Amino acid sequence: MKKTTQLKNLLHSDRTEFILEAHNGLSAKIVEQAGFKGIWGSGLALSAQHAVRDNNELSWTQVVEILEFMSDATSIPILLDGDTGYGDFNNMRRLVAKLEQRGIGGVCIEDKLFPKTNSFIQGEQQELEDTDAFCGKIQAGKDAQMDDDFCIVARIEALIAGWGLEEALRRGEAYHQAGADAVLIHSKQSRPDEVLAFAREWDNRCPLVIVPTKYYSTPTEVFREHRISLVIWANHLIRAGITAMRATAESIHESESLVDVEGQVATVSEIFRLQGADELLEAEKIYARSARQEATAVILAASRGRGMDELTSDRPKVMIPVAGKTVLRRLVDKFKAQGINDITVVGGYRNDAIDVLGARLVINEDWENSDELISLSCALESVSGDTVLVYGDLLFRTYILNNLMDWDADLLVVVDSSPLDTAQGNKNDLAYCSAADDRAMYQQKVSLEQISSEMDWNDRKPAGRWIGMLRARGPGRTYLLEALEQLRAQANFSELGVPDLVNRLIANGHVPQVQYISGHWMDINNVEDLARAGDFAQGRNS
Repeated sequence: MKKTTQLKNLLHSDRTEFILEAHNGLSAKIVEQAGFKGIWGSGLALSAQHAVRDNNELSWTQVVEILEFMSDATSIPILLDGDTGYGDFNNMRRLVAKLEQRGIGGVCIEDKLFPKTNSFIQGEQQELEDTDAFCGKIQAGKDAQMDDDFCIVARIEALIAGWGLEEALRRGEAYHQAGADAVLIHSKQSRPDEVLAFAREWDNRCPLVIVPTKYYSTPTEVFREHRISLVIWANHLIRAGITAMRATAESIHESESLVDVEGQVATVSEIFRLQGADELLEAEKIYARSARQEATAVILAASRGRGMDELTSDRPKVMIPVAGKTVLRRLVDKFKAQGINDITVVGGYRNDAIDVLGARLVINEDWENSDELISLSCALESVSGDTVLVYGDLLFRTYILNNLMDWDADLLVVVDSSPLDTAQGNKNDLAYCSAADDRAMYQQKVSLEQISSEMDWNDRKPAGRWIGMLRARGPGRTYLLEALEQLRAQANFSELGVPDLVNRLIANGHVPQVQYISGHWMDINNVEDLARAGDFAQGRNS
């Protein structure tokens, strides 16, 4: 049902209905989820959230912009507190057109002069607009609307200004005859007497709306008995928000801690829920066909680390701290920052000492008698349609992973083209490529032809060194699993490493592309490497 029709039905309901104030998209969504059938777009609350006065300091275009977010976030109608219509009859016509464009159910305008002042600030001294001029404004708004169900509510300020019941009734009838869909009678008294007197005399000529901010203690049954059509709870979410935010801010400032408030505030997950984060994830599966989807990471971390016995007596190499953070934690954090949250760590030696917070641990039980491909076989369930495979002792600059995930290739390896006498890392993983690194070209199209420990393979010089990072996506996953299964048939399968897998991919005709880098990474193979790793992690060397 159209939002305009919903609001019209609320006004003409055979029972008293209730709507609640909201002032932005989030609060509007909360109002709907609480069960309300409509929203009051309070001028006071809309102004207050921007810390400006309720004196038309917030322009009508700014109001409409906020309403657009509120309307987009909800499926129930919004009745805007439109002050005086933000000007004369012509401003009113344009306002109605813009509200209809944004799916707003209706607008309430008050018979005061523009710019207005809040009714509870010296309301008795505020001048009212001429009745005929206000009727012309109502008529202009009705003539401008394209949707027959769009509602204009005429707010009567005669009681606020001290002009009495007779003047309020006279104005109400004039506004009704001018085409108002409902009238709102406003009062600043703490008792509802003058409002109820108006209701009795009004006798349901057209829907009657009230705002019991001052006479809040009145039982709602009294409103039903007097056939009030719509009750507006006008400013309570903004007021509740101020109280809660002030208390939270003061608590955090005084305690210099979040301990006392964390359990008292909404969770971050609740914010995500209200924002519709889950819907976006589902939509990505349907529409974002070229985007990264469900990327995973596999970290090979089963070894103790040769030549590092003193440092690994009670933990594997990946749990050695570097500049206050373990190597594994640095890897996991880098993947998380890239949006890769499905992370599998293959442990072996002292796997009980591995901190896998934020990741999943699988165990290579035969780690002492096997090499990397046995470990990879333990994590085959984690090899998805987009998987990054890395060694567990690898440190690298963030941009390397960013570029890896930005590259459109079924299979991709990272190769350091720095001179081999200065590059860091495993001296065995020499990369022979179809072309040298042209550092002036981003995402240069180069193929890997072999990973070898020979400095002179097929009478050629290596183009660099593979750093221990491989990405397989789309068909690349199938190619990788096929090559792994072929190698599994060999008698020496337990002795094979990832370079053997890469070379089998090449032999099968599934040649990985090369992402060249120049430095900005290192692996930890010995105590000397560890001594340099602290400086690297803190950015003091490349």
